[in-house]
Amino acid sequence: MATVVLVHGIWMTGIDMTLLRWRLRRAGYRTAQFSYPSVRQDCRQNAARLQQFVARIPDDEIHFVAHSLGGLLLQQYFMDYPEQKPGRVVTLATPHLGSSVAQQVSRHWWGRWMMGKSLQCGLLGEVTRWQNQRPLGVIAGSKAFGVGIFIAKLQRPHDGTVQVSETQIPGLTDHIVLPVTHVGMMFSSNVARQVNVFLATGAFNPAVADITSSQ
Repeated sequence: MATVVLVHGIWMTGIDMTLLRWRLRRAGYRTAQFSYPSVRQDCRQNAARLQQFVARIPDDEIHFVAHSLGGLLLQQYFMDYPEQKPGRVVTLATPHLGSSVAQQVSRHWWGRWMMGKSLQCGLLGEVTRWQNQRPLGVIAGSKAFGVGIFIAKLQRPHDGTVQVSETQIPGLTDHIVLPVTHVGMMFSSNVARQVNVFLATGAFNPAVADITSSQ
């Protein structure tokens, strides 16, 4: 049996991923929730914490599923610790190419305070390519509702926080767009099905539900 490590986004603890964890367990996986201080420590520090966390997992196959900032943490993790057990990665609404919302917020003192060291994790666009051989599936949302629309002028399609174009990192294995919001991504049964399909096969399957795919 394989373990799926789940990595939450900014300001979260992992409780927000409870339903997704439950769905993955029903699909036959063991799950492990990694929680980290998303604004008090930068991605390199949190990658070291993740390495210690993963080292305690006995399974020979370990997958990763990350929401938003968690996907940027995984980029840092695999750059710093490339030698890992086999497995696949799925990121949910991760701004791999940088976040327009974060860039706008960072112009203000209150925004820099609120986002803390997460701004050093690629939110401003520093990381531009998936540099690990591990298969990467990227899920983006196209339901344009969220606080981001009040902060920055987002180009459609977007999920209310992250533009679809910001998720399309070179080097990815597969990419799919689902009609969900940034936060709703974690509670969607449609998203969970596509996560399960990618972890099992290394590709998304648009035939599973009524969705829109893109490469």
